[in-house]
Amino acid sequence: MIGAIVGDIVGSVYEWHNIKTKDFPFFRPDCFFTDDTVMTCAVYQAIREFKDGSAADLDRALTETMQLFGRRYPGRGYGGHFKMWLSSGAPRPYNSFGNGAAMRVSAAGFLAESLEEARALARSSAGVTHNHPEGIKGAVATAEGIFLARGGASLAEIRSALSAYYDLDFTLDAIRPDYAFDVTCQGTVPQAIVALLESEGFEDAVRNAISIGGDSDTLAAITCSMAEAAWDVPPEIADRTADLLDPFLRDVLDRWEAWRAGALR
Repeated sequence: MIGAIVGDIVGSVYEWHNIKTKDFPFFRPDCFFTDDTVMTCAVYQAIREFKDGSAADLDRALTETMQLFGRRYPGRGYGGHFKMWLSSGAPRPYNSFGNGAAMRVSAAGFLAESLEEARALARSSAGVTHNHPEGIKGAVATAEGIFLARGGASLAEIRSALSAYYDLDFTLDAIRPDYAFDVTCQGTVPQAIVALLESEGFEDAVRNAISIGGDSDTLAAITCSMAEAAWDVPPEIADRTADLLDPFLRDVLDRWEAWRAGALR
């Protein structure tokens, strides 16, 4: 989960000021957490507490927790339809295929005990809002990448598996000059996957994602949710990231770190 948060925070200052190079300041003084971090934490809390319950219970928990967190942090960059969903007294999915479905899905890949469970949790986490097939696909592909990476799959094996979802036959160098802002799953998730596939370490994955421009914070959050599983987050990056969260979100992250430390024993 911290991987997605790192990508979000580092990418936050480049979303509206794209930078087409890997040579950039990593933690700028003005970087900040956005809706990507808030919703990643919310989905983690809901899945952590309700993943073994019924599908209806999980959907209810996801909805309630996402609304709780979103209302606690207004003005963090939510899309228009999602803002209306956050404030609704009777929230319903609205057929979105936005990349928000993929940026918040970390917990599905990390907490799942099987690949099928990772896919199911991803479908649930997306479906309470982003129930368009492309929204679901973006979340499922990202969660599958996380699950495979944490299980020790090579980047080549991840490429093979995720090619079932998207055409990944391109390079970042080829798309960098012309890639533009895109908030859809189909226009963000394949690029985020290739940023992982071309990486040589966690920081390199962050730099890959941000270097192509576009929706930088979300693209980097998606890439880095998978890169956390593939490479782990260097302690100095994890510590700096945690320092940029407020006490409420820091507590969620601390609980995540405690769970992951136990899971890795």
